[in-house]
Parts: sequence; C-alpha cells; structure tokens
Amino acid sequence: MPDPLALALVAMVVALPTPIPMQHQTPAGGAPQHPANHLAGETSPYLLQHAHNPVDWYPWGPEALERSKKEDKPIFLSIGYSACHWCHVMERESFENEAIAAVMNEHFINIKVDREERPDIDSIYMSAVQRMTGSGGWPMSVFLTPDLKPFIGGTYYPPTSAHGRPGFEDVLRYAHDAWINQREKVLEAGQRMMTELESMSTNDTSGKLPDRELLATAVTTSLRGYDEIHGGFGQPPRFAPKFPHCTQISFLLRYGKVAGNKSALHMAESTLQHMARGGIYDQVGGGFARYSVDREWTVPHFEKMLYDNSQLAAVYLEGWQATGDSFHREIAREVLDYVLKEMTSPEGGFYSTTDADSEGEEGKFFVWSLDELREHCGEDADVAIEWFGASAGGNFEGHNVLTARTTLAAVAASQGKTEADVHEAIERCKQKLYAVRETRIHPLLDDKILSSWNGLMLRAFARAAVVLDEPRYLAAAQRNATFLLEIMRREDGSLFRTRREGKAHLDGYLEDYAFVAQGLLDLYEADFDPRWLAAAIQFQDYTDEHFVDPKGGYYQTPDDATDVPVRMNETSESSIPSDIGVALLNAARIALLEGDLEQLGFAKAGLAAHAGSMRRYPPAYGQLLLLTDFLTSDPPEVYVVGERDDPRVIAELAALQTQFPPARVVALVTPENREALAKLLPALEGKVAQGGAPTVYLCHAGVCEAPRVLE
Repeated sequence: MPDPLALALVAMVVALPTPIPMQHQTPAGGAPQHPANHLAGETSPYLLQHAHNPVDWYPWGPEALERSKKEDKPIFLSIGYSACHWCHVMERESFENEAIAAVMNEHFINIKVDREERPDIDSIYMSAVQRMTGSGGWPMSVFLTPDLKPFIGGTYYPPTSAHGRPGFEDVLRYAHDAWINQREKVLEAGQRMMTELESMSTNDTSGKLPDRELLATAVTTSLRGYDEIHGGFGQPPRFAPKFPHCTQISFLLRYGKVAGNKSALHMAESTLQHMARGGIYDQVGGGFARYSVDREWTVPHFEKMLYDNSQLAAVYLEGWQATGDSFHREIAREVLDYVLKEMTSPEGGFYSTTDADSEGEEGKFFVWSLDELREHCGEDADVAIEWFGASAGGNFEGHNVLTARTTLAAVAASQGKTEADVHEAIERCKQKLYAVRETRIHPLLDDKILSSWNGLMLRAFARAAVVLDEPRYLAAAQRNATFLLEIMRREDGSLFRTRREGKAHLDGYLEDYAFVAQGLLDLYEADFDPRWLAAAIQFQDYTDEHFVDPKGGYYQTPDDATDVPVRMNETSESSIPSDIGVALLNAARIALLEGDLEQLGFAKAGLAAHAGSMRRYPPAYGQLLLLTDFLTSDPPEVYVVGERDDPRVIAELAALQTQFPPARVVALVTPENREALAKLLPALEGKVAQGGAPTVYLCHAGVCEAPRVLE
C-alpha cells in the first residue's frame, strides 16, 4: 500500500478521465514570446512546442538530473505528445503563465518528455500515477525526488482550483512545502512507490506454459466486457470512451476461425463493422482516429496515430481472411492508401501523428455542416446526407462527424435509385469533400519517424502485399525496410529510436527491435529476399544480448540503461502490442526456421514467466494470447525448394502466404539464394530438390516428414 503521505497527496491529484472538447490555439511556429529554453535543440515537435515557454524546461538527460541533485530540488516531470489535446490546454493555461512559470523555475527542475521518444520513462511513471490515483493519461504530471522516485502524480491540472479540482499552482506550492517540511515522509513515499514498481517486474516462477484452455477462457472473459449493441470492449454499462483493441480482435479472429467459436468471431466481426462505420473512421480520407469518446463510435478524439492505423490495417486484413467479408478488405486498403498519401516521408519512413486540433478547435478540419454538404456534393447531396447520417443540428458541437451506418439498399430505396447509382454518388461526393478539405488548415503533423511504429506499419504493408496481391504495397514495405536498415541503423547494427529533419538519435528500446524484426520477418515471407531475414536475425541477436530478463523473457530497456530508476517488463497492453510478446514470437519464429530448439524453449519459458499475470485477466494480454495460440498450434516449418518463377512454386507459396491463421514459418530455397540462406538457417542442410523438381519439406520442431515433390 502507498505511504500515508502519498495517500494524502492523492487528494491533490485529479486525473481527467474523459477529454472534454475545448477551444484553444494549438502552439504554432510563430514569433516566440520568450527566450528559448533548453528544449530549443531538440527534434521532437512536442518538445519544440514548449521551447519558448517561460518555464525553464530541460529535456530528460544528465544536465537536468545532475542539477536536481546539486541544487537539492525535486523534479517536475511533464510527459505528453504532440497530438495530445489536453497537453496543449495545459500549456496554454499554465506553462505560458508567467506567475506559474516563476513558481516552477524557483522551486523545481522542470523536465519535459515526449512519451513517443521515451516510452521507458513514460511506462515507469505512468505505472506510478495509475497506482497513486487509479487512472492515468496525458499530459502526465509527476513530482520526483532527485533520485527519480515519484511522490506526487497526476495528469491535467487547471491553472487554479475550481469545481473540486486542485489548481496547478496550488499543487506546485504543496509539493514544494512537502519537500521542504516533510522531507522524510516524501522520501519514504517515493521509496515505497519504487518498491511497488519493482514488484511489478517480478515474473511467475511456476514455469507452467499457458495452454489452449486459457485461450478459451480469454474468449469467455472478453464476452463480459463486450458491447453487444455497438461492438467494442470496455466497462459496462457505459462502455465509453472506446479504444480499438487490435491484438484482442486479432486473437478472437484467429481462435474463432480455428476453433469454430462463433462467439469469438461475432465479437471481432461486429467490432470491426461498427468501428469502420462510425465517426472514429475518417469516412472521407481514410484512417482511424485514436479513440471514440462515446459508446457508439460516433465522436472521435480526432488525432490519428501511426501505431493505431498500422494495427488496424492488419486486423482488417485478418477480418477479411477470417470471414470472407470484402468490406474489411476495402477498409484495410483505404487505411493503407491514407498512410501512403498523408503519412509517408520522402525517405520512405512513416510519420507519427496528426493532431486533433486545427485553428484552435478540436476536430474543425474533419467536420461538416449540412450547408457545406449540399454545396460541395451538388446533385449527390441528398444521397450523401442520408449515407453520412448528417443533420442540421449535427452530432458534434453543431457540426457533423460523418458516419456510414446505413446500407446502399436503404438509401437506394429512399432516394429512388439503384444501389450502383448510390455507390457512385457517394464516391463522387467523397472525392469532392476530400478536395475541399485539403484547402482547409491542416492539423499539426508530427513528422518524427519512430523505428518501432515504422516496424508495425512495415508489417501491415508486407501482409497486405501478399494477402491482397498488391505490388505497390510490397514496394512500400521494401522501401521502408531499406530506410530502416540504412538510415535508422547505426554502424554497430543497433537501432536509432527516432529521426526528424535529417537527424536520427536516441537509442532504441525493446519495442524498436521487436517491431522492426517482426516487420522484416513478414516482409521476408512476402518476397523471400534473404537480406530481410538476415536483418531480423541480427536484431533478434541484439535483443537477446541486451534485453534478456534472467527470470524469463525480456526487459523493455537495454542492459546499459543508466538514466531510469527501474527496468520494467510489463506485458499488459494499452495502445500498442506487448513488445515482450512480439520479441518472444520473433524468437520462436526464427528458432523454428533455424532448427534451434534451445531458442524455441527460451520463447516458451518467456511466455510461461508471464502466465500468472495472463490468467488474472487474459484479454489484457492480447499479444501473449497470440503467442500462446502460435506455440500451442504445433506450427510447422515449411521449406520450399525450387525456382522462384516456377508456377508450381508460385502456387505453393501463395497458399502459404495467405494461410489464416499464419501458424507456420516459411523459407524459399532457390539456386540463387541457397548459399546465403544456408549461413542463416542450419536446418536447410540436406533439403534439396528431389529429381530436379520443386520439393516441399514439412517439419515440426526439426523432425521432417518425407519430402513432397510438387507436381
């Protein structure tokens, strides 16, 4: 339990549970009002937004941390990201306030962190805030001792106390008084919190591997949090706000398909349908917003994140594979095309985020009035208005967030047209609305490029290339992989975390190595170029050298991390897949291809180390459920030996590439690549074409069946 002082301080800490739309001006690149602070040399757009605040901000680093110790001042740590609506609000209200800034500068060392650049710091202190307050979010506001132990934590604070909420200036003065007059209790509270955080990194030592019974339990547990009316998952009866749960949906699709579990497929299918027909999906330009503030998926928090859209593109592909419903395939295409059009850098990397706000208003770029729809859609307006569910009063502050909840048949009957005519009218209107929207002031683009998020998007394009048989998606994946390997990799083979305006810097974390390696493995299975497999193996080797947790699995920070107080190994998920789960899956896939049973055992032991946490609430561990599903399905190793352009080889590979679920590993051995592959995969020894004909070797954990000659 937290220290009594910490409990007392919780009264000063109020997390804002649901963002409330507010008008404000997003910081832009205008003339600075104050001299530059220590953030001026950073590359993160979020940090640069604060570079001319009157607050004497520092980035996280030795200069600030040493100054805190030297001057015996606590640290005020503010964590956010560029598209965060309430981060902008708190900046405008408090960090641009001269009086509040003066208090901050006098009594604290003030550090600003972009959570997207430093997920390790965000993970540590978000866990602390959640334990202090019962909730979390951004902006995250944490007070630390000079040795980095948290003693007060919260999220958004208004500048002055109002409506039962503590004002930020009051919190600052309270924290300063506690540091000066209750130092012993503050230090004790901080140490207790660190002890709790360290206990979170203690793995299950039972060694019992999760089984398929746990997967069945995960389906049953998912049903308890499932919204039968509008799809999605949350806390009944309100179910809001609603976030995509991509790994959970992927698990339900895979398990439901294999086990014939109708409940699992229904939950996944219904959720995919409701999301794509709601306002959380950009009906005009494609792509998903981060979450919906309501149960019906109507009003989104309008920021668009690369990590969401990468996962959603992949899961909609799986939705099509699992159900055969072409609607899911088309949504996947639209998401991928949106990323190519709006989120791709000239170098082939993918940008991070677009903001929720433009011209000082949340969602202004995306919403429409009834008059605008009539003006821009012309003769198609009546069809479009009915299709998009628009009205004079709107569904968001007098305007319309467009949805698509009706059917072509219903609109056709209402408008006296054919379904084909209705479809054509909607497409014409979408094109016109997109062209008009492009003339509006766009939301801020966070154009930094993160290795980990690029790895997720690489995976989506690689999977789409084969599932949809789409060469341009393969080209996008190959270009991105080349960018990651040539621009985001140091000479020693390690990864940079981030890049912007020609500068790559910061060390990679487990999620960078895990997600990039996963993307490379999927790209290898798309074009079978050995260089992608070689790079994936190199990154896995680096992971095994620098991130291994001796208790099983991995830590999320490397073994040479010196500026964080604890190494975390949390596997529960929020917005991105578990990096530990992905790294273990990579280890298993590579081990199977190599014939390395010891490494396969390591992957299983890593999963077993987190089994106790999984059993408490399985849906929170979607990536570990996917790993469990893979490891308990006896995935075969498939080696196809033959000429790449042989029609028999092409047909065999196509069947393997589009297999769903993809519970197998695949290698293509040709006369041209055999030498290169043999250096990577010892298991290739003796696997040759029989009688000069294409041959398939099907193996299980290194034990192979008789070769099958392709006819």
